[in-house]
Amino acid sequence: MFENALTYRNISSGRKIAYKTIISASLVALAVILPQIVHLALGQPGGVQWLPMYLPVLIGGCLLGAKWGFAVGAASPLVSFIITFASGNPMPMAERLPFMMAELAVFALVSGLFSKKIADNGLWAFPAVILAQVTGRAVFLGLIVLTQSFTSFTAAMIWSQIQTGFIGLGVQAVIVPIIIIGLRKLLIREKEND
Repeated sequence: MFENALTYRNISSGRKIAYKTIISASLVALAVILPQIVHLALGQPGGVQWLPMYLPVLIGGCLLGAKWGFAVGAASPLVSFIITFASGNPMPMAERLPFMMAELAVFALVSGLFSKKIADNGLWAFPAVILAQVTGRAVFLGLIVLTQSFTSFTAAMIWSQIQTGFIGLGVQAVIVPIIIIGLRKLLIREKEND
């Protein structure tokens, strides 16, 4: 979606990369900050229920497309881990980190595959987000099933956490598309004013 707006304005390749890098870094920063705020306000259970890191990742996929979104999704938990590790309370935990990196990369990749359709019609953001959520959570659960013999996670434990997160996923399935539709309208309005 963002790529289309930049192309329409005849932005050079170098400037496109610079703009996408700035937006990607901002979304990763938001993916680090939001969980901290939610954990301060609601504790660790609030993070499992509301899944605050997922929000900027889904926005990144829809807005930036599959490749850049994938990078935002994979980088968000890693950057969060590195920053919070220094405080002695890494989020996510080291053992959970590779699973979350895979899950969020899939979230952003799948939602990013819809980016061009969203550019044409913002309502595509709704199926994009829902399909991304289902696929990402399935990948997370599938990876746990494959590795539970040598990790401390079990499929039952992760399935319980997934069920707890249904509320957050439901809220994000509405909020993210509304944000994307709003951004799309803003980008279209700017195009019309050019």
